[in-house]
Amino acid sequence: MNFHEHNYLSKKLKSGDKKAYDFLMDTYYGKLCSYARSLINDKNKAEDIVQNVMVTIWVNRKKINYTSSVRSYLYKSVYNEFIAEFRKNVKVIYLEKKYIEAIDLVIENESLDIDRLMTIVNKEINNLPTKCREIFILNKKEGLTHQEISEHLNISIKTIEGHMTRAFKLLNKKLGDKIKPILFILYDFNNVLKAKSFNI
Repeated sequence: MNFHEHNYLSKKLKSGDKKAYDFLMDTYYGKLCSYARSLINDKNKAEDIVQNVMVTIWVNRKKINYTSSVRSYLYKSVYNEFIAEFRKNVKVIYLEKKYIEAIDLVIENESLDIDRLMTIVNKEINNLPTKCREIFILNKKEGLTHQEISEHLNISIKTIEGHMTRAFKLLNKKLGDKIKPILFILYDFNNVLKAKSFNI
């Protein structure tokens, strides 16, 4: 039984093979919970989202059409479950477009592990020069503008821009094209949530 093979796994899931479903749970449940936590930063709510997705997949197994891959379908389903709640509170047309683009760039590559990639990105951020790292985190993680960072650290905006440019150059050198979508998933998306004072 090669459940790692997309067509075989999707066929077995549709037929109601419990071993295929167990494989799905064992392989992806933890990873999906980590991904969901990156969206809402709440362990219990993240697990609720993933559990709802997994239950829905089993209940609707005969109707689901895995157009790309089971893995891709799972991540998009978790995102859709989250955004269904988010949509009740704020307008997210532009945000959805940007986020879908970001997550698609990552999950379309079957060889990539989102959890591992996020860990690598965070590691490289921590390896940035001290002042460069501090400014980068204030901007990306804390969501401060260049003006706010300037006032907070008592340095010029030009200096801040120089550190941000250096940070991106160093991260691009280490991570290449992966950096932008992962930074959006890790930081920018949640900064928008904070700005909207959204609380699921």
